[in-house]
Amino acid sequence: MDRLLQGVQIKVNEKLYLKDPESSGLGKKIVEYSIQMINEIGFESFTFKKLGHQIGSNESSIYRYFENKHKLLVYLTSWYWGWMEYQLVFATHSIKNPKEKLLKSIIIITREIKEDSAFSHVNEVFLNQIVINEYSKAYLTKEVDEENKEGYYAIYKRLVGRLSTMISEVDADYEYPTSLASTILENGLHQHYLREHFPSLTDCNKKVTPTQYLTHLVFNTLKQHLNE
Repeated sequence: MDRLLQGVQIKVNEKLYLKDPESSGLGKKIVEYSIQMINEIGFESFTFKKLGHQIGSNESSIYRYFENKHKLLVYLTSWYWGWMEYQLVFATHSIKNPKEKLLKSIIIITREIKEDSAFSHVNEVFLNQIVINEYSKAYLTKEVDEENKEGYYAIYKRLVGRLSTMISEVDADYEYPTSLASTILENGLHQHYLREHFPSLTDCNKKVTPTQYLTHLVFNTLKQHLNE
């Protein structure tokens, strides 16, 4: 899969940046170090001033790429979901059996992430941790409806749509495919978070993975519906 992704460029909504960070060495450096810093100190403590100091550049140079740190966070999480979508598409495009295809998709989306050598300036392991810990901050805002209209969350919504279609291919009569699809994405993140920070609130642990739980949830839900 790494070879297939070598020539891939993740496309993110142009409205999220003032200058495409993929277009220059400085832009890629901003992405690389912002991922490292947000993962290390958290989004609340992260500032462009701190980032500028880390990369040896003026704070003003970062503002030439991103209007504010909120848009940077949405950019990073959008990039993550775009990368996840490519992983899913490449891993499932040749699978004909609907159940096998859905199972593979759940595994791709909920598994523990390994670093992808195809994108040297993006540490996908750190970015996955940011998505687990910080993604809700990208959309739990007063401006979410306007930002949604502007397409900020289009990649995430497209990924939910892909899963929803796969669920319907397994069970065309199931009434809630989109709700179940968004549950897979959101709860996949949430179970990883609970396992790390609130282990008493989940059955996921070192032996039971979020993938196992969600696979059980999805296929037992569909099985029960088919047996009704």
